[in-house]
Amino acid sequence: MSLEIKVPPVGESITEVTLSRWIKKDGDGVAMDEVIAELESDKATFELTAEKAGTLKTIAKEGDTLAIGAAVASIEDGGAPALAKEAAPAAPQPQAEVVANAPAPVPVAMTATNGSGSLQVKVPAVGESITEVTLSRWIKKDGDAVAMDEAIAELESDKATFELTAEKAGTLKTIAKEGDVLPIGAVVCTIDGAGASAQVSAPKATEPATATATTSNTSSEKTYASGTPSPAAAKILAEKGIDPKSVPGNGVDGRITKADALTAVTADLVSENPQGGRKPEAASAKVEINTAGSAPKTQNSDRERREKMSPLRKTVARRLVAVKNETAMLTTFNEVDMSPIMELRAKYKDKFKEKHGVGLGFMSFFTKAVCEALKEWPAVGARIEGEEVVYSNFADISIAVSAPKGLVVPVIRNADAMSLAEIEKAVAALAVKARDNKLSLEEMTGGTFTITNGGVFGSMMSTPIINSPQSAILGMHNIIERPVAVNGQVVIKPMMYVALSYDHRIIDGRESVSFLVRVKQLLEDPARLLLGV
Repeated sequence: MSLEIKVPPVGESITEVTLSRWIKKDGDGVAMDEVIAELESDKATFELTAEKAGTLKTIAKEGDTLAIGAAVASIEDGGAPALAKEAAPAAPQPQAEVVANAPAPVPVAMTATNGSGSLQVKVPAVGESITEVTLSRWIKKDGDAVAMDEAIAELESDKATFELTAEKAGTLKTIAKEGDVLPIGAVVCTIDGAGASAQVSAPKATEPATATATTSNTSSEKTYASGTPSPAAAKILAEKGIDPKSVPGNGVDGRITKADALTAVTADLVSENPQGGRKPEAASAKVEINTAGSAPKTQNSDRERREKMSPLRKTVARRLVAVKNETAMLTTFNEVDMSPIMELRAKYKDKFKEKHGVGLGFMSFFTKAVCEALKEWPAVGARIEGEEVVYSNFADISIAVSAPKGLVVPVIRNADAMSLAEIEKAVAALAVKARDNKLSLEEMTGGTFTITNGGVFGSMMSTPIINSPQSAILGMHNIIERPVAVNGQVVIKPMMYVALSYDHRIIDGRESVSFLVRVKQLLEDPARLLLGV
């Protein structure tokens, strides 16, 4: 009996996927839950598995764009016994045992219902618009003892990175692998209690020594996963021209993980390929024939390095392009004499830190000045929703921060009601969280206006891009001593260029320029911030 395999739903906003690679070929025997193809959407790459054992009959071709629910392949009865025979030629086993060794969720469900005290840890709901996450890193390893609420893994969505914690104390049994894309609610691992550990280890004492050695040495066992790279690993190996057969797999059942692929690239295992398919000197360069008539493209591992874009980086890229295409963005500039603020900081910074426990920086002055200017020009803090303009009676100021995994924009809530010390404390706390990848989704959503400081990297002038759905962003730059005219005299002043990018659809030139001039006035006379004038 034939079973049709279709493209599964992979997210509310995804209507089509691309068949990037057939892992199994037409006519191959496949086992139930075996990975047969790799599908790719605009958000993630994921694997398509066989829904029963049999013989694969492909329908779609590599590179085809398929709608959700479209037929990809069919599985005919027969073909699975041959697979079992191929998987373990040295020690033939029943087909059921081969399937039991596969990384399928069935053994986990059995463990959970056998009264062994095993607890399934699943991907939690992390936001209304997020349907899947990537397991970026295991903090604890398989077999490690974990405490309740201890961080065991790091998950990454297209918006943030967050930790997965143990829901009870026990022994960790990993199921998902690093680099796997997991839907919300998918089982990531299990945690076995003390009773479960004893129950598992007791039978091993009665088994023959040879059986124990076979169980502990996973590299000698052969399953359909042995030597098969994960999607992330396959792309890395393909880009470097490395044969997966030359890469040892340390994942579940011998699967080649992303870490294995990166290790292979670093060690240049291509030159040690036992297949002898390529010479060492030829391994470092790969020439692609360009049939379009342009110059050949050379990939040299000694001169280039390729990395897959993270979900966060993909989202940032997509949103920045969308803002450029969907808004009437314009930038106006001005310059600020920073000497009053610098003199104020020099005079009171020690007492300020002694009293409040935090340093007095420039960001608190700019944030306070922006909040005051927004009260006078509310359109700068407004946003467009459909055919309506939404005005905010509060100021949640977003601060652009360059984190290790990309640009993040945490929000200072109700900044208009905060003092300089409270703003400095909030900025310091958010900066630490951004550096350690500890920011939550709540801390990065909302915001009515954004401030970005390119001056810390030495930028003299720039045109910052609006942080959608906001309508304006203020760019700070480096402070340079320049000669300026003051009362007919040329004097040296510490000057900073400031830039306001805004959406011209709802913010007119008069409002944008007046807003920036007001910010300039407040910064050049900080007493106005205290007096509200």
